Amino acid sequence: MPEPAFTARSGQRLGKVVLDELRERLLSGHYPVGSRISIEEVKAEFGVSKQPVMDAMRRLEAIGIVEIVPQSGCRVTHYSVQEIKDFFNLFGRFEGEIAAAAASRRSDAQLAEMDAAWQEIEDLKELADPEERSHGYRFLNRKFHLVIHRMSHSRVMADLSGRMWDLSDFFINNSGGPRPLSDSLHDRNRDHDVIRTAIRSGNADIARVAMQSHIVSNVAIFESTPSSATC
Repeated sequence: MPEPAFTARSGQRLGKVVLDELRERLLSGHYPVGSRISIEEVKAEFGVSKQPVMDAMRRLEAIGIVEIVPQSGCRVTHYSVQEIKDFFNLFGRFEGEIAAAAASRRSDAQLAEMDAAWQEIEDLKELADPEERSHGYRFLNRKFHLVIHRMSHSRVMADLSGRMWDLSDFFINNSGGPRPLSDSLHDRNRDHDVIRTAIRSGNADIARVAMQSHIVSNVAIFESTPSSATC
C-alpha cells in the first residue's frame, strides 16, 4: 500500500488528522453517496484505535455528510435533488447577508486581500487541464469567500457559514458531474467581480443581491437531474 499522505502530519493530534483526511475525501467526492465507510478499514489505514475514527465520524455527521448507523457502521449521506435545491436557496440568502455586512464593515487591507484572491481565480483560466482547474477553483473559491466572511467581523456568521460551505462542496462534487464548474470559471469569477465591486463601494444592497444570485446559480448544476433522482 502506498505511504498515506497523512503521515507527513504526524505532529498533529491523530483525531484531527483522521477528521481532516476523511472530510477532504467526502468533500471531493472520493466516497460515492450512499456508500458504506468501514470503521475497521479506516482504523487499519490510519493505524489508530476506534475512538478517533468515531470522533471524526460524529463531527462529519454534524456537518451532514455522513450518517452513523447503529450496529452497521457509517455511510455517506444521501439527499434528494429537491433537498439540494432547497439548500442552495437558503445558503444564498445567508451568504447574501454576510456580503451585505462585509460591504459596511470591510477594511482597506481586506479589500486588497479580496482583490488578490479574485486574481488567483482569474489566473486559473490559463490552466489547460480541466481537472486542475476544477480542483484549483474549489480551494480558491473558498479562499475568496473566506475573505468576505472576515470582512463581516461576525464569528456567528462565519462559523455557521463554514458548515454550509462544506455541504455546498459535498453536493457539487458528488452531484455536479465530472469536474464541476471547471468550464464556468469566467462566469463564476465575473460574479465575484460584481460582488467585490459592490463591497468596495460600500453598497450593501447590491452586495447582498449579487451574492445571493451567485450562490443560488449552483442550482442549475442539478436542473437536468430528474426530480426523483438523488445525490
